[in-house]
Amino acid sequence: MNPLRPALGALAVAALTLAAACAPQVESSAPPPTDAAACAKESLALVKPGTFTVATDQPAYEPWFVDDDPSNGKGYESAVAYAVAEKLGFARDEVTWIVVPFTSAYAPGDKKFDVDLNQVSITEERRKAVDFSTGYYDVAQTVITTKGSPIDGKTAIADLAGAKLGAQVGTTSYTAIIEQIKPSQQPSVYDTNDLAVQALQNGQVDGIVVDLPTAFYMTAAQLDDGVIVGQLPPGAGTPDQFGFVLGKGSRLTGCVSGVVDQLRADGTLKRLEQEWLSGSGGAPVLS
Repeated sequence: MNPLRPALGALAVAALTLAAACAPQVESSAPPPTDAAACAKESLALVKPGTFTVATDQPAYEPWFVDDDPSNGKGYESAVAYAVAEKLGFARDEVTWIVVPFTSAYAPGDKKFDVDLNQVSITEERRKAVDFSTGYYDVAQTVITTKGSPIDGKTAIADLAGAKLGAQVGTTSYTAIIEQIKPSQQPSVYDTNDLAVQALQNGQVDGIVVDLPTAFYMTAAQLDDGVIVGQLPPGAGTPDQFGFVLGKGSRLTGCVSGVVDQLRADGTLKRLEQEWLSGSGGAPVLS
């Protein structure tokens, strides 16, 4: 976690996410919730009996987590994880956090977690190896840069075609660069967003692509002269969604999806977005 300018980071995450809260829903192919008895706490198939094991990467970035401490309940994904755990019957002290690298979360094979959440977008390719819950956040991919860069002030996707761009490896941010911007130069890939920010600061790339809340945090708290170029329109007319990752064929998938659906329906997800995530003001959609 980059601790620079916590006050600016707090300002960045104070705005409301109206655009995300009102975004259209994606039809999910996640397994339907099972019956109430199967989703009772004592019936859940857990990696460690009596404990809800939740994974995320390290560092755990704001505004998804706060102070690089997923267990404190602060930040959108931490708060959502505890809300889901509570609905499943777990007390706070029955939730255990473990570290799993981003790309390992959705790699094939057995999992040492019950669920993983780490801004992992739901894609059909990833579904071949793991299960996903229904989406808990609708996200826009966003291009950021620094003041005075070659893409500062650009308003159209076509204006970015000649730029040197970068993104974290294995992300839908990288996919958005390839499929929507279609740059003439091969995009750079980085193991972490921190490394991508470093490259931007050093002038190795003209801009990087991240999700919108992360874009607000980076430009406010990590970059001295960071600016948001704009949001990319949803690919194929539907928003990208983050979902809980579960092992392929997990008996928990339907139960977790059912809880996520309840939290969306009762307004909990919207309330947590408003509390922890920055809004779309100052981030125009690129034409």
